[in-house]
Amino acid sequence: MKIYNLTEKSSIYTSNAYLITGTWCSLDTRNTLIDTGRDPAIIEAIHAASTGVGKRKLDQVIITHSHYDHASLLPRIRELFCPVVYAFSGHLEGVDTVVRGGERLKAGDRIFEVIHTPGHSHDSICFFCEEDGVLFAGDTPLVIRSRGGTYEEGFIQALADICQRDVRAIYFGHGPPLLENCNQVLQTSLGNVRAGRRADKV
Repeated sequence: MKIYNLTEKSSIYTSNAYLITGTWCSLDTRNTLIDTGRDPAIIEAIHAASTGVGKRKLDQVIITHSHYDHASLLPRIRELFCPVVYAFSGHLEGVDTVVRGGERLKAGDRIFEVIHTPGHSHDSICFFCEEDGVLFAGDTPLVIRSRGGTYEEGFIQALADICQRDVRAIYFGHGPPLLENCNQVLQTSLGNVRAGRRADKV
């Protein structure tokens, strides 16, 4: 699996938009875009990417949630590349398949699991590859350094579920990825969430 952040050098406000391809770009690879963002410069980047001879440039798009900075470019991406689009929200224009969590989808040359993580938004999802320990988080708040926040039950359960996984890399919706001590960071976040919840009940 290869991961490219197509918006790493964007000059406008946008989410990260990650292109996942296979290590060898074989015919059964599923070239996948995680979020479209809102920077049209990614269109040229997709055309220029090494995605395999005789293959579609983009097979599918996964939208982590429907906020404008993550999904604004979706209509244009659909028009140009005709990918299958997956998202939790069925109200987002251009979605072909609504996911609810637990689905397993191929991206690049790996299998990923969809994890519903309500909190930042009701339709937030994460995308996890067990084989490589790679987690695409969107804007789900996974790095929580203090105990003062209030979190809904669905998010706490989702965070506890993620903490059961061996996560070795987290690719966020904004900013650089976390490539070390991921499990420790996640456990600390869960501890802070639970400690804050106990304090609220006292």
